[in-house]
Amino acid sequence: MEKFTKKQQIKELKEGDIVNDIFVVKIKRSISEYSKGHFFTLILSDSSGGSIEYKYWGDFDQDKVKAIYNLIAPDSVVLVKGKVSSYQNKLQIGNSDPNNIRVLNQDEYEGDFIAGPQKDIDEMYSGLMSKIDSIKNEDLKKLLLDVFNSLGDKFKQHPGAIQIHHNWRGGLLQHTLEIVEYCETSCRLFPELDRDLLISGTLLHDIGKLEEIETTSRIKGTRKGQFIGHLTLGVIHVADKLKDSSVDDLLKEKLLHLIVSHHGELEYGSPKKPMFAEAVVLYFADQLSSRTSEFIEFIKENKDATDDDSMYHRRHSTNIFLR
Repeated sequence: MEKFTKKQQIKELKEGDIVNDIFVVKIKRSISEYSKGHFFTLILSDSSGGSIEYKYWGDFDQDKVKAIYNLIAPDSVVLVKGKVSSYQNKLQIGNSDPNNIRVLNQDEYEGDFIAGPQKDIDEMYSGLMSKIDSIKNEDLKKLLLDVFNSLGDKFKQHPGAIQIHHNWRGGLLQHTLEIVEYCETSCRLFPELDRDLLISGTLLHDIGKLEEIETTSRIKGTRKGQFIGHLTLGVIHVADKLKDSSVDDLLKEKLLHLIVSHHGELEYGSPKKPMFAEAVVLYFADQLSSRTSEFIEFIKENKDATDDDSMYHRRHSTNIFLR
């Protein structure tokens, strides 16, 4: 049996296109009424990192619409036929034929819906291990080796976020190494900094994302991540490893503070604000990596979608120059 494969990425779609392609269901919204019957909305995504609304326009037979709706679940892979239109400056796919949407079994399609790495994962991981090897404090080095050796390939392949930045395979590893480079520069500029502490904290700062984010047919948040968050999950994970460690008590507490304070502000999810220089450096280095990635990806995605020189970015409430 011939398997379905992805034909066109969401980011390539334009108004008027006829779609006959596979997508993963990111969000499923409830059935609502409209003037000609009942409809429901799905948010579809693919490995481009883009998403698009899908509208199924049903008739007044609510049971028939509900029967289609109940077959679909978040993370389902669906074969969709329809036409791309624009509503309030946003593209959407519309369809009113029940035969034009079908949930596929896993053996009916090929590929996944998560973007591949931007850099060679093995090379990046080799770079991470070199950074661990450069740590002079043997107790910290032993801790880092214990943490990363126990994770296997999980850290190497993990995305850095669900959507905002580094949301591709190997994104967490890439994000971590970018921050390390910013921190290395800070150590050269400010030799008073404790490099071993700063680099160790940087390598561990997002370890909680392994429990906050999971990959299925797409990247999504876990229930544990929603309830607890990756800063706290990271502290729990590292604190557990520190129980049998020879790292001295002050260094243990500083290391955990680096993790718990790296979002910088209470409103950004940090239970504590940075309390010493290394924590301040980590906070700003994390911001530099994530914000720079976010801007670069936004420009890549949108520079060919408009003739305007700039486009409004909702999250940052500002126009971003695209040229």
